[in-house]
Amino acid sequence: MNPSTLIGIVTSLLMLASVLLLSAEAPASFLNLPGLAIVLTGTLAATFISYPLREVVRVVRLVGLVFRRERRYLDEDLEELVGLAKLWFSGHVRDVEQRLEEVRNPFLRTGVQLVIDNTKEEEIIDLLHWRISRLKARERAEAQIFRTMALYAPAFGMIGTLVGLVNMLEGLSAADIGAIGERMAVALLTTFYGIVLANLVFKPIAVKLERRTEERLIAMNMVLEGVSLMSRRRLPSFIEETLKSFMVHHRDELRDAPESSEVDGAARGGTPFKHLKRRLTRGRRHA
Repeated sequence: MNPSTLIGIVTSLLMLASVLLLSAEAPASFLNLPGLAIVLTGTLAATFISYPLREVVRVVRLVGLVFRRERRYLDEDLEELVGLAKLWFSGHVRDVEQRLEEVRNPFLRTGVQLVIDNTKEEEIIDLLHWRISRLKARERAEAQIFRTMALYAPAFGMIGTLVGLVNMLEGLSAADIGAIGERMAVALLTTFYGIVLANLVFKPIAVKLERRTEERLIAMNMVLEGVSLMSRRRLPSFIEETLKSFMVHHRDELRDAPESSEVDGAARGGTPFKHLKRRLTRGRRHA
């Protein structure tokens, strides 16, 4: 399981347990199945009304990505791209075609295939940019579904509260103060359920999916840069150094932890950008 997700689940459960066990005289009073049913069924119903069935079903399958630790293939993509560039630079087109059959990244496979088909660089970049934009739009729309559910859940919590208040007002004629207080507590529980589901379930899932999309876009742009350099027949060593520099800065931006080599370079009076510039300059001279 994804470590951050596990920590979040454990922390939220501890928070709810402390509320129920330490703040309530009767923890069982926080359990109201009809109120929970109003929030869940209402949220799902509104979601199905708002979006096509195929989109909702596809998004439900993506929930598993939040809980499992998804493997990244940046290093493997870099090795495959550099290996293909070496074969292409040496003029072994047939070997490149055979190697492409083993490539698992369809985005990388498409880009290299266009290169060996002698497609113009501008057309390759336009096509790959279009695929990046399509993935970005699709995955952000999937995350938006969960953000929409986060808006619906508190609203249906309020609906449940209004239903409970109506029942409470109907019981005023009985002049039973105890019953009125009990019904008021039940009425407020639906709002509690709606807020908890929105902020501990739906919104975190949306943020996780958006973050996953950002990392996938970074990886695709790295491949795009490598394919562009390959189309310009840059030396494989230049492509490798450029993409390695790309990955170093990519990791720094994602993890906020500089690589030791970059730290050493900065300590010697340089900056990561200057080291990247030097590598690119050396590559151009060799090319």
